[in-house]
Amino acid sequence: MRLVAFDFDGTLSDSEMTVLLGERAGVAAEIADVTERAMNDELSYADSLRRRARLLADLEEEDAEAAYGEVRLRPGAAGLLRRLHEHGHHVAILTGGFERGVERALEAEGVADAVDTVVANRLPVRGGRLTGAVEGPLVEGTKDRELERLAGERGVSMARTVAIGDGANDLPMLEVADLAVGYLPKDAVRPHCDAVVASMYRLGKLFEGRRILDAGASA
Repeated sequence: MRLVAFDFDGTLSDSEMTVLLGERAGVAAEIADVTERAMNDELSYADSLRRRARLLADLEEEDAEAAYGEVRLRPGAAGLLRRLHEHGHHVAILTGGFERGVERALEAEGVADAVDTVVANRLPVRGGRLTGAVEGPLVEGTKDRELERLAGERGVSMARTVAIGDGANDLPMLEVADLAVGYLPKDAVRPHCDAVVASMYRLGKLFEGRRILDAGASA
């Protein structure tokens, strides 16, 4: 068994949750700018996340749920998650994004049961509206610590860990994982990757080449 940890926004999904929420709140451009700066390592992720959450203050809960419902997995992602699960690997999603968006996307593709662990943040609601705050393990916490924690809890050696991500906040887990894969990585991330892919199909082929998956079926 291996521990295979995916980032979500920009990796498993081509959606950016805060931008989808921002469209509902009329602040999508401002949020996209902050997000891009964070992913390029120009702004700390915690600071960027708090800035984006503040921009979403007072968004109605039903509008937030509608935005979460727009989150989609990339083509081929559902099949690849299923294959990893069926091969007995522990599949995790470690994201600074939000639980509800991840849940809705996995449910839409019928693969919620193929993901063993989701570590994500939350946007609190009070009185039917977003408060403008953000909470969760990956606001100040880092993905390397979560990857190491999961490996320890499940008795998996770090030599049998895989991390897949695209942005600067993925760097910690990419640096500690045995196999670090960049999925259309930002320029600041690419030098830290053992391999780079641009589709779920190519990621599946990479896993086959590394004997993480059996060859034959496509993602």
